[in-house]
Amino acid sequence: MAITSKSLSERPAGRRTLAFAVHIFTASGAVCGLMALMAAVEGRWAIMFAWLGAALFVDGIDGTMARRARVGEVLPRWSGETLDQVVDYLTYCLVPAFAVASAGLMPFWMGVLASVAILVTSALYFADTSMKTEDLYFQGFPAVWNLVVFYFFLLPLNPWVIAGVVAVLSVGTFLPIKFVHPFRVVRLRLLTIALLAVWAVLAIIAVVDDMRPDLWVTVGLCACAVYFTLFGLIPSRRRADGPHD
Repeated sequence: MAITSKSLSERPAGRRTLAFAVHIFTASGAVCGLMALMAAVEGRWAIMFAWLGAALFVDGIDGTMARRARVGEVLPRWSGETLDQVVDYLTYCLVPAFAVASAGLMPFWMGVLASVAILVTSALYFADTSMKTEDLYFQGFPAVWNLVVFYFFLLPLNPWVIAGVVAVLSVGTFLPIKFVHPFRVVRLRLLTIALLAVWAVLAIIAVVDDMRPDLWVTVGLCACAVYFTLFGLIPSRRRADGPHD
């Protein structure tokens, strides 16, 4: 009789195997981070963002996989949350910080200071036990520097503008402002996920075009960025966005 994923998951050993496979899948994001860093060292920025995009994809679906495999219950020895944080710090913060310091986006001394700000504030953010609000928003800028730095390469920005953005977002890490979690916040979830899908398609086009896409792609990416940035700042008519996932 063929062994299906369902029959396998019903056995204790099979459940542990599936749960550990989810952990391995999450950890594969670190491999994507390494490949992105290697591309960055060679100055292949579009390739770097392609690998960071792969890591973002892994991070986007591994939580759902972990919940379905009941990883926390089956393998309590390994913390999926800690594993996720380790991988995220590498791909969301360390690699983008290296790019800011080495890509010539600004004078070297300014790039190093900006990278220091990214790394220090992000480390503190990942250690914050109150990074999520009760209605499942991120509290403070959620250290998604991989996305911010993507726009640094996409748009022709003055070095002082880049430095200013880094400074504002670094401070914003510690402010009681909300940023939407695309999959967890109930309010306008379908619209948010739809725009996230649009953003992903446009970002792929930009990477394929070596970060020099047509104007309509850049405009679309900027419009999506405005939506995700301002969403949490606009108060809801209800006190809460709905039941937690």
